[in-house]
Amino acid sequence: MTFKGGLGDIMAQAQQMQQKAQAIQEEIANAEVLGEAGAGLVTVNMNGRHDVIRVTVDPDVLAEDKSMLEDLLAAAVNDAVRRVEAMREEKMADVMSGLPVPSGFKMPFGL
Repeated sequence: MTFKGGLGDIMAQAQQMQQKAQAIQEEIANAEVLGEAGAGLVTVNMNGRHDVIRVTVDPDVLAEDKSMLEDLLAAAVNDAVRRVEAMREEKMADVMSGLPVPSGFKMPFGL
């Protein structure tokens, strides 16, 4: 089996890819997404580390029953988590492009 460019080139490319992946991970960690539920009645701002930054509840929801508010909060947090993961997959796809890996392959260690 022969590698185009030699082992040194392959190692350099791997190092560049690792540096790019680390930079993207930092960008993701610092990015903020907005999750929402109830057509915006409850919103959750979350960063790429899944830390909830802010929760906003429409005052009309506060007049409703407690279980509805709890359901909307859970839905908004789940929406924010899905948006963080979608952002992560989109940004990491750029790093993975050009690599001979199977479709749907997930980088280990949360990359």
